[in-house]
Amino acid sequence: MSSINTNIGALVALRNLGTTNSLLERTQDRVSTGLKVIGPKDDASTFSIAQGLRADIKAFDAVQQSLSSGRGVVAAAIAGATAVSDLLADIKKKVIEASNPANTASQQSILSSDFTSMLSQLNTFITNSVYNGRNLISAGSPSVSITSTITGGQLTITNASGLGAVSTALSAGVTSTAAALSLLTAINAQELVIGNALGTLGGASKSIDFLTSFTKTLSDAVTEGLGALVDADLAKESAQLQALQVKQQLGISALSIANQRPQTLLSLFQ
Repeated sequence: MSSINTNIGALVALRNLGTTNSLLERTQDRVSTGLKVIGPKDDASTFSIAQGLRADIKAFDAVQQSLSSGRGVVAAAIAGATAVSDLLADIKKKVIEASNPANTASQQSILSSDFTSMLSQLNTFITNSVYNGRNLISAGSPSVSITSTITGGQLTITNASGLGAVSTALSAGVTSTAAALSLLTAINAQELVIGNALGTLGGASKSIDFLTSFTKTLSDAVTEGLGALVDADLAKESAQLQALQVKQQLGISALSIANQRPQTLLSLFQ
């Protein structure tokens, strides 16, 4: 039946054009964002999973920041402990020189002054081994805990506060050869203290490096999984885009033809 009130061809053409436009819009969104799942309307379950993975990735970034802070604290402590160790070797040399019975009173005084100056420098190394307000090697310094996992796990960095007592153990000085000779025993004991401190700090540094590498690997794995879920295949979308653009043009042409059909009814009345 021919009718000017109901144009079936135009309705069909319009419906198909609307579908094509909807598909074209979705493809354009995928091309512009690089994502095949942009929001919950695209795929509610996949989008929900993706949001959880995005949250995990941000959590991994926070853990990495925490580990970096811990690395800084340990690095400062190791630098200070190493400087103390190097200086103690010079102090030991000075003490041996001061233990020489052949020293004159003037020489002994000079050696004692040098010793006191070096001991003061040792204290400077200890008190200035600070990172972000944390010092692991000063006397009475506490251990430091840092967040090491996205579930809130903590890594405790054990302090090496025994280094803070090194200068106290050597405070007797070398004012005499006898005092210098007796001080050698204390120096040998402090060498062990420093060695233990360096071992403790070195172990903490290795633990942080391991956790940093492990966290980075996990973050990369989650990022890869997220990409597999939501990233669009741009090569495929590009081909789809071109096909839909052609289909849109054909749909517009078909609608135009269908809209002209009622005009043909005029010829029946001429």
